[in-house]
Amino acid sequence: MNNGLVNAIIAYIMWGVLPLYWKLFNDVPAGEILSHRVVWSFVFMGILVAVQRRWGDMKRIAASRSHLLSLAASGLLIAVNWLIFIWAVNNGHVVETSLGYYLNPLLNVLLAVVFLHEKPNRGQWLAITIAGAAVLIIAIDYGRFPWVAISLAASFGLYGLAKKKTVQDASVGLLSETAVVLPIALGYWIYLAAVGESTAWTLPSSMLAELLLSGVVTALPLLFFARAAARMSLSTLGFVQYIGPTIMLLLSVFVFKETVSPVLLVGFALIWTALVVYAAASVRGTKLAKANKYTKDNRT
Repeated sequence: MNNGLVNAIIAYIMWGVLPLYWKLFNDVPAGEILSHRVVWSFVFMGILVAVQRRWGDMKRIAASRSHLLSLAASGLLIAVNWLIFIWAVNNGHVVETSLGYYLNPLLNVLLAVVFLHEKPNRGQWLAITIAGAAVLIIAIDYGRFPWVAISLAASFGLYGLAKKKTVQDASVGLLSETAVVLPIALGYWIYLAAVGESTAWTLPSSMLAELLLSGVVTALPLLFFARAAARMSLSTLGFVQYIGPTIMLLLSVFVFKETVSPVLLVGFALIWTALVVYAAASVRGTKLAKANKYTKDNRT
């Protein structure tokens, strides 16, 4: 659990600061950035798996239809999430991306209850209620249907569920996921070259080098996330995720100068209140479980 928590915190801090990286490529269309992200993630993970000598695991995945279908689903979900996120950041919607990842933990809890049969305790349900009210306030204040936020929350929530349901080594799993969407990315490269609309390859050499690093930038937080997902409950993992959108929200205000209303700040305060309540309830639940186990062992 502690190891999973550390991995989750690292992953969400990395994701929180990612808008700073994608803003470097404001002049490159989101679809083209995504194609580079997929290709260079595949290359980086291929090198990593080769160094780890885990190609045998890849062969076993290829021989299992259920594993292939699960990894295909997670690969497509994360690609959709990447595309929406890149487009939103480069079109001035960092606040809405933050809202999306505030929504995601609530969806994680719902998915955990429905599909994984996890049972939050009363304190955790109280925290979920407070966070839900906060997100509702934020959404109403936003003034329109937040399709970017909803899409980000849904795609990443389902991706987290797929990772939870598929037991795979983190690096092998991520290589398999990028391999699923690699043909689409390469096909898009060919299309852009054919119609003469390729932008990335005309960037200055320094910016092109930064774009080539998108594989590393993409893969590292996902590796930490995969390790966290294997060691933590999905609902707890979702609440740790508030680290990421909080960083994004701060960037949107102090770096990107997006407008943030007082109502949004109230919602932000409520969400952190929910975090404190959820953490306290989780600690209390763990202590009670240990005490009950100790009492039961002594009786036997």
